[in-house]
Amino acid sequence: MDKRLFYLLNSARHRVYKHADQKAEEALGISVTQLGALMLITANEGCLLKDLAQSLNLNNSALTGLAARMEHNGLIERRACEMDGRASRLYLTLLGRSKIDSARPLISQLNAAMTEGFSEQEVLVILRFLNRLLSEF
Repeated sequence: MDKRLFYLLNSARHRVYKHADQKAEEALGISVTQLGALMLITANEGCLLKDLAQSLNLNNSALTGLAARMEHNGLIERRACEMDGRASRLYLTLLGRSKIDSARPLISQLNAAMTEGFSEQEVLVILRFLNRLLSEF
């Protein structure tokens, strides 16, 4: 058993992301990053572009391109911020909302696949570990 924790976390993150991205493209016609953006916008309708960048851990230029593609594909609508004309607020379109609804079974399948073979207690330990990493680093 490989015990190189940093290597394993990095490799696992990459493989899971690649797998999820492929499944999202096949099932929904969008990337897993776009799906994540849609879900974050749903939770905070009218959020600023910069807030989405921070939540997705993307730099501003990468998020600007992502938002432009999503707007071009009819998933989101960008509106100028009333408080700051230089800033954009993001809103879901009906198509964007439908992608989220269509994604729910896929998300359940991915979560089930990742936890398959682990007891409920083991999954709780994994979740505690991952949440600790997110809060400590």
